[in-house]
Parts: sequence; C-alpha cells; structure tokens
Amino acid sequence: MKTVLAIFSSLNGEQGNSSKLANEYLATLEKNHDVTVKRVDLSKLDLPHLSSEEMQSWMTPADERTDAQHALAKRSDDIVEAVKQADELVLAVPMYNFGVPSSLKAYFDRIARAGITFKYTENGPVGLLENKSATVFAARGGVYAGTDFDTQSPFLQHFLGFVGISDVKFVYAEGLAMGEEQAKTAFAAASEKIIELSA
Repeated sequence: MKTVLAIFSSLNGEQGNSSKLANEYLATLEKNHDVTVKRVDLSKLDLPHLSSEEMQSWMTPADERTDAQHALAKRSDDIVEAVKQADELVLAVPMYNFGVPSSLKAYFDRIARAGITFKYTENGPVGLLENKSATVFAARGGVYAGTDFDTQSPFLQHFLGFVGISDVKFVYAEGLAMGEEQAKTAFAAASEKIIELSA
C-alpha cells in the first residue's frame, strides 16, 4: 500500500484554492489506487519560526538533552518521521507575496537535518530521503509560472531535491484573481492534469 503525506499550507484551510486542488487529486488517487493518506494542515499546526534553541536541541545527543530540549527536538523528529514513512508528498501551496507560506518554510526548516535527511560529502550535499516523489498544487491569483516572479517553483524543486526527492511534479492554477472566466479555465486545466497524474 502506498502512503501519501498531504501537506496543506493555505491560511484558508480546506477552503483555499490549493487545498481544493490537492483534495481533488487525493480523492481521485484514493478511488484509483490502494493508498493511505495522512493529512497535515499547517494553519492548525501553528509551528513557530525555527530558533537557535530548537536547532541546538537537534545537535545535543539524545541522552544529554534537557526536558525542554527533548520537547523541542520532538517537533522536528515527528515531522521527519512522517516524511520518511511517505512514498509521496502532496503539497498544497498558495503563493503569498511571490513566495511559499511562512508556515511551509517553518515545516521545511524542521525537515532539513544534516545526517538525517541529507549529508555533506566531498562532492557536495547528498539527499537521504530516497525513493519518494512529490506533487505540488500551486494556486496563484496572477500568472507567474515560467517568469522571474515565480520564486516558488525553483525553491520547492531545489529544497526537495536537496533532501533527496528529485521526482517533483507541478500542477498550476493561475490567474484565479483575474476574473471568473480565467479562474474557471485554470481550474479546468488543473483538473485535466490531476486526472492524468492520478490514473
């Protein structure tokens, strides 16, 4: 059975456009395949920005950590373990001010762990999260894919590749704030791509 970890980062939760796209994909995937889906709503997880104290807790041997350090390290340990258990990551990603939501960045900051999800070698960093794929559902008010304003796609591609996930697919719904007709066309195109990817 395939395990899918679905990560939702819209401030609007289930009502967010990226969430709707991801849920459409997940529903089709569950219909066509034997999968287990685990959902994480970052708007409810309320992760703080990464602090030096939290990072230091990772670097302290487990048997030497204080109770406070154990609690801090557990945030990242739980996130990393969920990612390790997944065969596919599904990322529902709205565009906020040309970037990913800060909640998703905070989540990613807990995934990037030297010696656990990547390692440094004499030939550069090597990702350790192998044999996984990712599908990104990107919802945008404007049209940015393929332009210099789309900082999201390269960032997601680079970060996921850095930890070893090089098989990354993107589904875009753009121009959603540019009128009803444009939004309707964008969702229809995204739905066609979803059918293709979940077949």
